[in-house]
Amino acid sequence: MQTYKINISGQVQGVGFRPFVYGLAKSFSLTGTVSNNEEGVLIFVSGPKDSIQQFFEKLLKNPPPVSKIKNSKILEVENIVFTDFNIVPSNKSGQVNLPLTPDFAICDDCKKDIQDPKNRRYNYPFTTCVNCGPRWAITNTFPFERDHTSITDFHMCNECKKEYLNPLDRRFHSQTNTCHTCGIKLILIDNAGNKIDSTPQSIFKKIAKLLAEGNIVSIKNTGGYLLCCNAENEEVVKKLRNKKNRPNKPFAVLFPSMEFLQNDLKINELQRKSLTSAERSINIIPLENYKGKIALNAVAPGLNQLGVMLPYSGIMQLLANELNFPIIATSGNIHSSPIIGNNAEAFENLQQVADYFVQHNLEISHPQDDSVVKFSAKFNQQVLFRRARGYAPNYFEAKLNSQETIMAMGADLKSSIAFYPNEYLYVSQYLGNLQNFDVYNRFTSTVNSFISIFEQQPEVVLADKHPGYQSTQFGKELAKKNKSKLVEIQHHKAHFSAILGEHQLFSEKVLGVIFDGTGYGDDGNIWGGEFFDYENNEIKRINHIEYFDWLLGDKMAKEPRLSLLSLASDDMLEVLQEKFTANELKTYQTLKNTNTLKTSSVGRLFDAVASLLHLTDYNTYEGEAAILLENSISSYDIKSCKSYLSAPEKGISATEIIKNMVDDFQNGNPKDQLILNFLYTLAFSIIEIAKSNNYKYIAVSGGVFQNTTLVDLLFALAPKEIKLYFHKDLSPNDENISFGQLMYYLNINK
Repeated sequence: MQTYKINISGQVQGVGFRPFVYGLAKSFSLTGTVSNNEEGVLIFVSGPKDSIQQFFEKLLKNPPPVSKIKNSKILEVENIVFTDFNIVPSNKSGQVNLPLTPDFAICDDCKKDIQDPKNRRYNYPFTTCVNCGPRWAITNTFPFERDHTSITDFHMCNECKKEYLNPLDRRFHSQTNTCHTCGIKLILIDNAGNKIDSTPQSIFKKIAKLLAEGNIVSIKNTGGYLLCCNAENEEVVKKLRNKKNRPNKPFAVLFPSMEFLQNDLKINELQRKSLTSAERSINIIPLENYKGKIALNAVAPGLNQLGVMLPYSGIMQLLANELNFPIIATSGNIHSSPIIGNNAEAFENLQQVADYFVQHNLEISHPQDDSVVKFSAKFNQQVLFRRARGYAPNYFEAKLNSQETIMAMGADLKSSIAFYPNEYLYVSQYLGNLQNFDVYNRFTSTVNSFISIFEQQPEVVLADKHPGYQSTQFGKELAKKNKSKLVEIQHHKAHFSAILGEHQLFSEKVLGVIFDGTGYGDDGNIWGGEFFDYENNEIKRINHIEYFDWLLGDKMAKEPRLSLLSLASDDMLEVLQEKFTANELKTYQTLKNTNTLKTSSVGRLFDAVASLLHLTDYNTYEGEAAILLENSISSYDIKSCKSYLSAPEKGISATEIIKNMVDDFQNGNPKDQLILNFLYTLAFSIIEIAKSNNYKYIAVSGGVFQNTTLVDLLFALAPKEIKLYFHKDLSPNDENISFGQLMYYLNINK
């Protein structure tokens, strides 16, 4: 008999790993113990050497479905005599050094339990097992044990304890185990605070009835509040828009089932897998051949695509069972504020929005929005629009090697935080726009939560170079308070470093193409259309969109007509007169003539094109003009495209693009072809600049590359000798800045 010590690290806590090890050890008649510790899972196992080796191989080859093993070590130790194999309490002897488990969508087995009248969890909305349920949302600290989560407030009844202690039960050592008897209570109230129902057998029927009658219901899900209404009722959807202060931004729609969804919409296999995965993201799906009854003009005004999702928690599944129509399921907040997770806060802030509230008494430690993805139409490239529930706060693919504890503060508009306190990298969920006071508070509390969980203050703080960013100001204060090293990193170089880091391209020569709305440039101008060279750990700016005037600061991003004015030549007065009063035009032209601040922003170029083509002169939500541009293209033949630049290999002149588009537009060419030509011009120019400078690798980042038509055009135009790299685990927008700051600090100019 021999004894071995086995260490397993990775996503191995809160995923049923210890029960799995227990069952596997028993099947090989081995004795020993398994426990969680600050680094993962610790196993001591005694028995014949051959049996232990087979046990170890099977452990690594077929781990639990939602686990992710990063490293494993097996070492023979002095023989220990065990009488049996047992799961023993966690023993934390140092700082946490393991991934923080994300939330998992309800599994098929738990879905069956809550739908089976003979099962004791019939109609219990918080049914979970080792394979599913909230994790990060309820985490207070690690290792992942019940008393380290907010579910510790609920003490298991005798039946739940039996399951918890039964090696043959899938709830064996399930830390989130509860039931009707001992678990979380749901209550339906009206917006005056009066109790309507709290009976599991009837509450979901009542909620469904209220939704069918045209009410807005705010539902506390496992990750935060959702605002819900009947997606087929145009009047109530418009009412929700008005009350939520969200005039045009599309709403996500939750379908009761995959069968219902597939009857209404055509989806491909990649979308089906994403919609039913453990992450259960919202998927943006084209509306071609749509057969349903959703009030599309109210749900997704003017768009030919729809964000769809399936139930991912017991609460939403039990509601879906009572529905015969899809519902709006949008973040429970007022426009631009963070998703709400607290009952009192929700009632206070949403009382004038919702007619009814569905509340429960489980505290949500980390409220999260739903993640959003889209697949490009022709090449099926996945583009992550928002990285939150199901993904955060882990990032597994980074190859890092530093002894410093580093915190990256990210950007301001689509904020996230990256923290590197040990062998792992943690990237927070999408937080929002830090100009909003409530989002800023969520941002600071997330920073403090990371510091608390890992019991470490950052030795290095990384921040954007923009002096006005809230994230930068907070980073400076944090660095000063802890006497940490502060490093400020240019916005677009952080974007480029993010895509280099995602694909581990630091040993290659790479052309970086960063297209977005805004970023503070090294020369004091507003960058946003950048071409960088990366080689030998150095980034050089080699080209950019030809500068044009940056007018009226943030107002320019909100009014696409200002971008058009900035790019308009003197002979475009007729075009501009449609969009400005005579007084405005005179004032703005004077401002333009005396302006010294310049921009290379591709985001503003998109705005100018949208204004020129009369799609919008005012953005009611971030990126609206760009979305409307892509929305105008249903299908295309690349052979019909042309470039609006005479010498694309030399660079991109925004003024030349606009001038040539005006000519085409005035000659009566269709809008969709003009937009396609515009996107083709950008893609063609990128490829030509790469070819003329002998680049074999192109890596792209920035919010503009959420345009999946542009992504597909790049794939179509790239010759075989050039390889393209797009974000795969992060969003191309500013959510990746925190990760990019860290990659820059560890790899560039070192």
